[in-house]
Amino acid sequence: MSDPAKDHIDEVRARGWTVIEDAIESNLIDELAENLDRLEEELDVQPADNSFEGRDTLRVYNLLARGEVWWRVPVHPAVLPVVEGVLDSGCLISSLSSIDIGPGEIAQPIHADDQLIPIPKPHPPTVCNTMWALTDFTELNGATRLISGTHLADESPVYGQHYESQPAVMKKGSVLVWHGSLWHGGGANQTGKRRVGVAMNYCAGYIRQQENQQLGLPVDTVRRMPRRLQELVGYGIYNGLIGHIDKQSPASVLLAPGDSGKGMVWDQVG
Repeated sequence: MSDPAKDHIDEVRARGWTVIEDAIESNLIDELAENLDRLEEELDVQPADNSFEGRDTLRVYNLLARGEVWWRVPVHPAVLPVVEGVLDSGCLISSLSSIDIGPGEIAQPIHADDQLIPIPKPHPPTVCNTMWALTDFTELNGATRLISGTHLADESPVYGQHYESQPAVMKKGSVLVWHGSLWHGGGANQTGKRRVGVAMNYCAGYIRQQENQQLGLPVDTVRRMPRRLQELVGYGIYNGLIGHIDKQSPASVLLAPGDSGKGMVWDQVG
């Protein structure tokens, strides 16, 4: 029997991206959409004045601090196993934000999500990102544009240069997953309706997270999270070494004193 996660992992390795169709339950999609509408109004979210974030696009950052419904996103069983297969089980949440592309928005410049990390390309994946479709993604309304195979390129794209790309067309409730080196960008919205997505981004456990999860999330909030989510925001140790506090995991020091966790790599080698 075919393993769905493995099939998607193989697609990411081969072409740099995959789409998990109908991955998210309809009730969760509705909850996220309703919560996001409320946040955009309460926070009076306005477009940024730059070409990357978009001048007709609304973005809400640090969503894990905005309500418990968002806690269900990083650990979703249809998506996290694919991400863990691309990176590994020690991966971290890099950022969780919304991308609400409004009518009239132009295409985002093609870029790679790891191009600010100063290591030669191609390289093993340090970033694996996902886009949750809260609305249908079509070529006309701004579906993410992709250039297959570019995750294996020995360079990053030139910002602002035109490249031929294809749209990641997908239905509401589907999730796009891609290698952080893949060349891509948000599409232009030529319709009269919004294209709403959630960018659930991950990085390897040895890479600094895009959003500072440890300072951006109150400790009391993290203390209420499920254990796996605590690890994903950075309260664990990567490979028994990276991220420790005085030879203890951050969780054992800050969240549950006395819980020694998995121990340090030195203790495992004897």
